Amino acid sequence: MLKDFINDYGANILRSILTALVGYIGIEIKRIYVKYINDETKKSVVKTCVKAVEQLYKDLHGEEKLNKCIESVTAMLCDKGITITDIEIRMLIESAVNEFNNGFSSQEDA
Repeated sequence: MLKDFINDYGANILRSILTALVGYIGIEIKRIYVKYINDETKKSVVKTCVKAVEQLYKDLHGEEKLNKCIESVTAMLCDKGITITDIEIRMLIESAVNEFNNGFSSQEDA
């Protein structure tokens, strides 16, 4: 009886298991890919906003520039449907500003 069941339904069961497994793997790959793309997009948007704020708001300083940058980053990422936390914005901005300042100071040394 078990042999008949396996002969009749074994291929269908195996096909269903393989389909579920491939579907799960596909979903996980997409999740990892989307996270990577979102992280790269966040970094790119923050760098663009830091450069823009430095150029557009030369009369602003410190906290005012930071607020303009946070406002711009939030708006641009919202338009793209990407969510970002406040701490993530601040960390990415600090990193971009540090990169910007280091690049600027190394150009002065040359």
